[in-house]
Amino acid sequence: MATAINIKRKNIDLPVDTLQKLSIMAVAQGRSLKNFIETILINKANSVSVEVSENPSPSGDPWFDDPENMASVRRGIEDIKAGRCRAYSMDEIRDLLGV
Repeated sequence: MATAINIKRKNIDLPVDTLQKLSIMAVAQGRSLKNFIETILINKANSVSVEVSENPSPSGDPWFDDPENMASVRRGIEDIKAGRCRAYSMDEIRDLLGV
């Protein structure tokens, strides 16, 4: 399977009965177990569409899709990291709002 693409070696642990079944399937196709498993995994990975969203909301809230809103969130994170913020208790918020 060595081609022009980058290859990463990874050891995996499988139950013995799974390896036996995979070995039988590989022999039936006239292939080595290693090649058979690699082909299965590569085909499966290639059939899956992976999308990475910059939207941090688990529910996909469209508010976070607005670049201005995300810029505000990033500024807030930087303010927190730089110590330019303060946490308020609910009582302090009520007092500040006069409620």
